Amino acid sequence: MKQLVTLDLQLFAGEKTEKATPKKRQDSRKKGQVAKSQDVNTAIVLLAVFLFFIFAGSYIKDIIIYIMKYSFQDLMLTELTETNIHTIFLVILKELVLLLGPIMLVAMLAGVASNYMQVGFLFSTEAIQPKLDKLDPIKGFKRIFSVRAIVELLKSMLKIGFVGFVTFTVLWNRIDEILILSQKPVGAALVTIGNLTVQMGLFAAGALLFLSLLDYLYQKYDFEKNIRMSKQDIKDEYKNIEGDPLIKSKIKQKQREMAMSRMMQEVPNADVVITNPTHYAVALKYDEAKSDAPYVVAKGVDFVAQKIKLIAKEKDIITVENRPLARALYSQAEIGDAIPEEFFKAVAEILAYVYRTKRKI
Repeated sequence: MKQLVTLDLQLFAGEKTEKATPKKRQDSRKKGQVAKSQDVNTAIVLLAVFLFFIFAGSYIKDIIIYIMKYSFQDLMLTELTETNIHTIFLVILKELVLLLGPIMLVAMLAGVASNYMQVGFLFSTEAIQPKLDKLDPIKGFKRIFSVRAIVELLKSMLKIGFVGFVTFTVLWNRIDEILILSQKPVGAALVTIGNLTVQMGLFAAGALLFLSLLDYLYQKYDFEKNIRMSKQDIKDEYKNIEGDPLIKSKIKQKQREMAMSRMMQEVPNADVVITNPTHYAVALKYDEAKSDAPYVVAKGVDFVAQKIKLIAKEKDIITVENRPLARALYSQAEIGDAIPEEFFKAVAEILAYVYRTKRKI
């Protein structure tokens, strides 16, 4: 029974039930994994291009008419030779660039804007890096027949049906104009066809934009679901950020040992060690070149205090017992700091005693 409970707890800890942490989201973004709908890009590009046709229709019409006139009036009567074919090619190429260039530029700007609206500025090479596992036929078969693939298929069928219905409705409402196109002059027929094409494009873009918003909400939900984390994942991430507690404790211990070693190396330079005498020890030095007052070179309690006194004894440094002064200096002065002003008189008397003793020795 106990083993079953333990197994249930492990399974629960492994379930991805928690929202992704900011670090998880940032890591996913670096890999190019973001909530984005490709249908939004398609709808906005399509809408932008057909809006451009509305505002730049006369410009496009003039270029098309010029190309047709040039082709049927000039080129039909021109003999192609090796010398003039290059010139003709450049003239036609220039007109095609003037015709298609603005349309492609509008489509490119709309594509960039739609991507920026969805994910902001993002540059990642993770998606285009070659991966051998993509060549695995078994994984490819699973991707083709996965639930996501079925959902994408249903979405595509819905888009085709909905957009097709919208465009058919536009055609049906103008069926009378379409049926009499053969009776109109060429210019009027072209105007009607152009008007009808732009109208169908705008309605189709609007329908696709509506579907793309729904698709974006689905993609966002699916993305949030895929980046969910288990409780164990959150714990592991916290350990990676903060560091393993065991390793952190070892690092702190190593730092304390290094600080202790440096402090003990300064004890032989002290003038006097003031003790408790069993629990506290504070080593002081007075150097006019460094400080106007005596400063602490080492201090410690219990084992560290005993070690300071042992080094002082080995280096013939005088030890003075003053219990209240040792306690006060230990609590109010840090290593390297000058002693507080209220202890000047007491320390001065001790240093005077030390200097007299050294001269006698």
